[in-house]
Amino acid sequence: MKKIFFLLFVLSCLKLQAAQELKLWYNHPASIWQEALPIGNGRIAGMIYGGVQSEEIQLNEETVWGGGPHSNVRAIPVDTLRQVRQLIFDGQEKAAHAMINRNFMTGQHGMPYESVGSLKIDFNYRAGDTRNYRRELDLNRAVSTTTFQVGKVTYKREVFTTFSSPEHHANVMVIRLTASKRGSISFKLHYTSPLRHAITLNQQGDLCMLGYGADHEGIKGVIQASTVTRVLNIGGKIKRNGESIEVTNANQVEIRLAMGTNFKSYNEVSLDAEAQTFGELQTASPYTYEALLQQHEQVYQNQFGRVSLDLGENTNETSLPTDERLRRFQQSNDPALATLVFQYGRYLLISSSQIDSRTPANLQGIWNKDMNAPWDGKYTININTEMNYWPAQTTNLSDNEWPLYRLVQNLSKTGVEAASKMYGAKGYMAHHNTDIWATTGMVDGATWGIWPNGAGWLSTHLWQRYLFTGDQQFLRTFYPQLKGAADFYLTAMVRHPKYGYMVTVPSISPEHGPHGKPSVTAGCTMDNQIAFDVLQDALQATEVLGESEAYADSLRQHIRQLAPMQVGRYCQLQEWLEDADDPKDGHRHVSHAYGLFPSNQISATRTPELFEAIRNTLVQRGDEATGWSIGWKINLWARLLDGNHAYQLVRNLLSVLPSDADAANYPKGRMYPNLFDAHPPFQIDGNFGFTAGVAEMLLQSQDGMVQLLPALPDVWQQGQVSGLKARGNFEVAMNWKQGKLVTAEVKSVIGGNLRIASYTPLQSKDKQLVVAQGDNPNPLFKVAQGKKAIVSSEAHLQLQPQKKLFVYDIMTSPGEVIYLQAVQ
Repeated sequence: MKKIFFLLFVLSCLKLQAAQELKLWYNHPASIWQEALPIGNGRIAGMIYGGVQSEEIQLNEETVWGGGPHSNVRAIPVDTLRQVRQLIFDGQEKAAHAMINRNFMTGQHGMPYESVGSLKIDFNYRAGDTRNYRRELDLNRAVSTTTFQVGKVTYKREVFTTFSSPEHHANVMVIRLTASKRGSISFKLHYTSPLRHAITLNQQGDLCMLGYGADHEGIKGVIQASTVTRVLNIGGKIKRNGESIEVTNANQVEIRLAMGTNFKSYNEVSLDAEAQTFGELQTASPYTYEALLQQHEQVYQNQFGRVSLDLGENTNETSLPTDERLRRFQQSNDPALATLVFQYGRYLLISSSQIDSRTPANLQGIWNKDMNAPWDGKYTININTEMNYWPAQTTNLSDNEWPLYRLVQNLSKTGVEAASKMYGAKGYMAHHNTDIWATTGMVDGATWGIWPNGAGWLSTHLWQRYLFTGDQQFLRTFYPQLKGAADFYLTAMVRHPKYGYMVTVPSISPEHGPHGKPSVTAGCTMDNQIAFDVLQDALQATEVLGESEAYADSLRQHIRQLAPMQVGRYCQLQEWLEDADDPKDGHRHVSHAYGLFPSNQISATRTPELFEAIRNTLVQRGDEATGWSIGWKINLWARLLDGNHAYQLVRNLLSVLPSDADAANYPKGRMYPNLFDAHPPFQIDGNFGFTAGVAEMLLQSQDGMVQLLPALPDVWQQGQVSGLKARGNFEVAMNWKQGKLVTAEVKSVIGGNLRIASYTPLQSKDKQLVVAQGDNPNPLFKVAQGKKAIVSSEAHLQLQPQKKLFVYDIMTSPGEVIYLQAVQ
């Protein structure tokens, strides 16, 4: 009976989700890239414009990057490193800054992610005859559809990229053209590309394009990118020319496109690109369109369908095109649009990062129209790449994070050189940027680049996966990466001559410095927080796996020597060891907030002074920022348990920017018409930050317990959600009314103690709820204790009272579902 009830609850959520349709739709073709609709399967991707007279599908393949395997590590003489450190300790930051720029870089600042080009399909319709136009992206199916009428004929285009599974290996883009009248489909198909390329026909009559990755910053381009398109027509005639395929008077046409490169790994490009793409088409050839679509939807829905969300609906808004809903959001507070953008983030992660992807989602996911993407589309690992994967665990997409784990494995190899030659340290490290070639040297200059924590931050994702899954085999597999990241801090940190703490130096608080000063520093707060997490993760992994006790003790000793977080004279969390914060500074990076989110070093109950201090910092920094920064702040205010303030950030992010050309007229615009996040320009981390932030508003599990509806805003008075994940491998479904929890179901996948918390007292007919006392005995909820905060004598904190929490312990068995309801 319990299982039936749980199934009915989930089905009801799915029905509500389907009723809201989860579709982006528009009543006009895309005129710019930021209006086009994205599809992808983690390997290949397209941006669909939906033109009437000419369809354009802009193409990307995950491994089409400039340059080739190389190292951008520059060996630093011991005396040079010692001098830089001494200059910083002596307060001569400008001299240190200049010395770093002279001695730490090679001239290679990372290679760019490049567009393959576009597939163009030119028709002979007269645009003036077009009626009933609609283009859409169905998030439930991962299918893009364009329909319109010309005269008395209705035309339809459907596009999707097939998802692979152990049973189905097809990796192609499929385009089907149909018409309501026989013999009505005529077009010319051809390619365009910014790459150096050649176009030919193969023996099967497929249209083939071979492109070449560009040279960049002195590194020879070695990527060969193959694109092969096959046209299957029913009725009509087909004519193949040297660089195009023409179809006339067909009843129906199916176009299948494959892309691939010679990329094998970060240090090897030995595959046969053309054989790969032809092989993908051959793999797909036995399957009909219907079979490919069914397989595609089955694999995709197995991932996307794990989470459903209903935040309510404004019927005056849901009937409007998506771009119009976005324009009206500031007045309408359209809750279904917030749901759509939440699920869109999950769709984008699924579409840009699959378990068989060879690269993780980059700064633009997998979609890029340019030869050189903004900021080269690289992996900016001082927050942006990590942010891409914040929704992975919480929104039930754990396996979609695998490409990031493989990047960590690659950096654990290439980063040994950087650790040794640049810092005289053991283990591995990377600075604030890397690329497909897993480069780890410093780039972009001292203001941005002299930050040695990129690999360390990435390694924390490994430990977080273990906390969410309890998978000890995974932990054992990646223990070398956790240990190697910790080894760098054990051997690279030095003692600060003034404060006595072990610190990283030279470093920066990412992309920021005290007002009017260069940013290079020693022991900034974010560095100390990341070092604490990396060392603590390695310590706990060492204990769980029963590894060396001597090594564990060395970690404990080093952790004790890290600097504590400090509260400054403006009652703010200090960003640096010095009390140098400017309360009028609105910089987009709030790097020292790392300790609140994504880390859990700051807590309302365990560290109330720090909790209030970071709240003050966020108030001082303000709510206006670039798109990705607003996405981060949604998560931060959710962790501050302030749902209404988090929702204000939701509003800020859902502010339309029609195009980059309109940026001056829309200074607060942070979302394009196709719901891509605008920095501006486009950065996908804002989308992923939004999705993660909404999940944090509804469920948190970082503070030793699973907290239900911790930061629900007043505007979401009723709703329901299912499928969210909590640490300890608990899967949660909830519904609420009038802003209060009504019922919840928690599935315990692996068993263990469930410590559940709610602002509403709970009861269960089936299980004994015991009022929680002491630490949670579930080892996956062990909370590391840092040093006590130092509070400036000038600070006068007024700690905000927190809502009363009702906290219970429930013992669970593997696979058991716990049913809870509010006490009436």
